[in-house]
Amino acid sequence: MLHFVRDRASILTFFIQPMLLLFIIGYGLSGLFAQYGHAGAADYLTFLFPGVLIMTAQAPAISAGASIVWDRQSGFLREMLVAPVRRSTLLIGKCLGGATVATCQSSIVLACGGLIHFPYRADLFVLLLAELALIALLVTVIGATIAVSMRRTQTFNTVLTVVVTVMMFLAGLMFPISAMPTWMAAMALANPLTYGLDAMRQTANESVAMNQQSPLSEPLKWGDWQVPISVELSLVAAVTLITFALATHRFSRVE
Repeated sequence: MLHFVRDRASILTFFIQPMLLLFIIGYGLSGLFAQYGHAGAADYLTFLFPGVLIMTAQAPAISAGASIVWDRQSGFLREMLVAPVRRSTLLIGKCLGGATVATCQSSIVLACGGLIHFPYRADLFVLLLAELALIALLVTVIGATIAVSMRRTQTFNTVLTVVVTVMMFLAGLMFPISAMPTWMAAMALANPLTYGLDAMRQTANESVAMNQQSPLSEPLKWGDWQVPISVELSLVAAVTLITFALATHRFSRVE
């Protein structure tokens, strides 16, 4: 957190990207949707906003995994591994630190929600931040799992970029699952990030007056069954724990 607060240039850089996505691409696509009568600008911007929050959390979350690779190359990781502590605690610290920074950075974007007429309500902000913290932890753990399996920074960056990019877009970041072809929708339902993003959208939709006829406001379904928010968050938490267990097992074998 000290490094995060002191590095104001990085905070500003990470803040500009989601703002560009929300106000340039968001307003552009909302106009396109409205032109063809699918959804209004408010509907699409509310649909896009949770995805922008997750994208904001992406970079600082995966940087925790990148630091593992950098520490290994510099030799600092070896000094940490000989410390009289369990190796799993080192990994827990990395993941919790990355998720905390990612959540704090996303909270800055969340505070700008009023610019798209997102309601300023304390209970809504708390719920969204809690869900965002869980998703940030998932992305951080995935990055750490890849990091402990890689020895070269270039390989790690390439693999992680591909994995996270595929997960982001398959989660329905910019378009609903219902608009995907059957094969892509099946892949989206196998993506844990899909459920975290949909949980945030359901939380936002319950507090924002959206057009109920809009397909953008439809929650995620398994067949005809609407998946509750509690089930979605439980799935995200379960995948996070399983992935962390795999990362811990692999990390215990690092030389």
